Amino acid sequence: MKELVVSKIKDGTVIDHINAGRAPLVLKILGIDVGTDLTVSMAMNVSSSKMGKKDIVKVEGMYISEEKLSKIALISPNATINLIRNYEIERKFKVNPPEVVEEVLKCPNPMCVSNAEREPVRSIFYVKIEENEVSARCHYCGRKIKDLANYIS
Repeated sequence: MKELVVSKIKDGTVIDHINAGRAPLVLKILGIDVGTDLTVSMAMNVSSSKMGKKDIVKVEGMYISEEKLSKIALISPNATINLIRNYEIERKFKVNPPEVVEEVLKCPNPMCVSNAEREPVRSIFYVKIEENEVSARCHYCGRKIKDLANYIS
């Protein structure tokens, strides 16, 4: 069996157990793109006994805000966060999708009041986890969305 070898980071964040194929979206949520100065490791579709396949993201020198953790939880509710200091895991925890999100998701209903430019309305969604999938329902029009990755603003 081949083993994936990715070097340890001195200080920063490791996001493990990301749903397979979602690592690029995690990087987008973190604001990391092609021109970054950060040291970033990304592994996609890695074998996992728990998940079958998973993605992993390591970011040297970055600790993730609660707001970004909430967004990651919406697209990968089983993700695990490892905060690293001096090559050691200082804290390890699972992300936890919030029950309500404001101004995080965009309603797919073009007629929803939250999409009207003339209305000063913040989008509000109620979040549920059903069978390891996260879904959300719009507060205003009731539209339910399942693949939240397509609606993160």
